[in-house]
Amino acid sequence: MKAWLIIDFWPELAALLILVAAILTALHIVLRKHDVRAAIGWLGLVWLTPLLGVLLYWLLGVNRIRRRAHELYTHHQPIEQPDRHFAIGCEELRSHVPMDSLHLLRLAQLTDRVISRPLMQGNAVELLENGDSAYPEMLESIESAQASVALCTYIFDNDRWGKAFRQALSDAAARGVEVRVLIDAVGARYSFPPILRALKKAGIPAARFMPSLWPWRFRYANLRNHRKILVCDGRIGYTGGMNIRSGNVLADNPRHPIVDLHCKIRGPAVAELQSAFADDWLFATGESLRGQQWYPTLTSVGNAICRGISDGPDEDFDKLHLTIMGALSCARDQVIIATPYFLPDERLNAAIKVAALRGVDVRIVVPARSNLKLVGWASTPGLVELIDAGCRIYRTPPPFDHTKLMLVDNAWVLLGSANIDSRSLVLNFEFNIECYAVPLATLATRYIDDKLARVKPLHRHQILDLPLAIQLRNRLFRLLSPYL
Repeated sequence: MKAWLIIDFWPELAALLILVAAILTALHIVLRKHDVRAAIGWLGLVWLTPLLGVLLYWLLGVNRIRRRAHELYTHHQPIEQPDRHFAIGCEELRSHVPMDSLHLLRLAQLTDRVISRPLMQGNAVELLENGDSAYPEMLESIESAQASVALCTYIFDNDRWGKAFRQALSDAAARGVEVRVLIDAVGARYSFPPILRALKKAGIPAARFMPSLWPWRFRYANLRNHRKILVCDGRIGYTGGMNIRSGNVLADNPRHPIVDLHCKIRGPAVAELQSAFADDWLFATGESLRGQQWYPTLTSVGNAICRGISDGPDEDFDKLHLTIMGALSCARDQVIIATPYFLPDERLNAAIKVAALRGVDVRIVVPARSNLKLVGWASTPGLVELIDAGCRIYRTPPPFDHTKLMLVDNAWVLLGSANIDSRSLVLNFEFNIECYAVPLATLATRYIDDKLARVKPLHRHQILDLPLAIQLRNRLFRLLSPYL
């Protein structure tokens, strides 16, 4: 009898199930979606096309990234924290910055609360342009290491320079140095055969971060470890935007050249890099890195005041985003943002426009042609409103510019692995370092000025005069920007 009822009334039962699913989905949207426009959009889709809307929401609309990442890290013991002997508070910072930079103390106060780690004084920071400068320095540090080497990178190609790093790491391990290498599982596939097997064969403890089922070299995968960190003997650190691949060494005339910026750090802030690496290594392998070989006693070696900023879809969620927002709100004279991928969300976009409207000289430097076409298309429509607000936007010609740098008022520098897009600021694991150092800011500004000497600012008509089909394509891909 019941079977007959189901057969006779299956349309009504199906409609009831769909209605219940739509109601439950709507409740989830109202309770979980903090972005009002996103919530309204999903509610409209669910009620206008209940079956399709429900399926799409549970497939694409639920932020599993943050929950999954939080679960991944929750059950691991805390790692060793850097020595606080060189910590400096906001009031102490007052005597270390020029009088015309005292307004940035508000920024330091904000990052104190957001990052929950103090600024560290006594550091020396050196800018390294391209692999031509960075790789020889990094290899020399590995070859000179006596106690430990920690290397984390997104891409580690099995090419000429990748093999040079592999040999240096192998030699270090052979002479008794504690070596650990962590490569993102997606980034490890950018060359074939992947170098991870060769590293392990050479006796180097190496691991993949978050093994993934994504297709080979899928550039739009999320929840990736995008950090670039090298620490030798716990005393010398390197970080920035540079992967390990031959394209970064311009002197070799590579097929796909890449312009990039890295930095070499000595002093107490190196422990911040080590701490970030150790956290990721603990998660990937379960091994806790402790002891003097990883955390030696550090001394003051310079005048730069620095802080490491780890960011990702876990307990560090939104820290870098809030730091950048704070820097924009504190800026008085000038903001320079250089990034290869520029897709700011609405909050960050508004903060950039407000800074320009306040009279701040806002300069945004992006590549003329992106190596990720979809990102380049999606970013173009949003540039017009920034230009209208008073921002100056520069597109640098080839080779592809992978520089990731932010400068404020010639006194504050932010350098690291993060791009200005949702993948970096919401979905991936990143590491940046903020520095209060006028000499460093001056050098970084000169680095940008050298780029801009060959480029004119973008005019709004250069975007608005594009063929209608191109504009439509760009705007359609802009709708997908949170996923690019």
